[in-house]
Amino acid sequence: MSVREASCACGKLTAHVEGEPVRVSVCQCLDCKRRTGSAFAWNAVFPAEQVRIEGDFTTFERGSEDGFWARHHFCPACGSTVFYEIERRPGMISIPVGVFSDPDFPAPTVEVYGERRPAWLPELAPTQE
Repeated sequence: MSVREASCACGKLTAHVEGEPVRVSVCQCLDCKRRTGSAFAWNAVFPAEQVRIEGDFTTFERGSEDGFWARHHFCPACGSTVFYEIERRPGMISIPVGVFSDPDFPAPTVEVYGERRPAWLPELAPTQE
């Protein structure tokens, strides 16, 4: 069974994950673009029982474009978002793939809000939602 570690920029908040993600996706929604400061977000989703969090974190809750809540958990020292939860996936933890710092992390298989993809960016994955 694979074991991965995700951490914030300063290393004070980590997520230890056992097993493979149940979903690896690219999201083009405006909220993910704001959260990442990028053209899209690359995320991995795991059952909560596969994730162990170490360190202190601060939580920011907001509503999504579709009216559901999202809870983003970030390091109070450096501000890096290490994991988040969304109302539409109870019992699941989402982790931005970049905090794994793993160039061999599995590629996304799902693209969400593909209609918001910038014109210069080719389609990244088949749209399944």
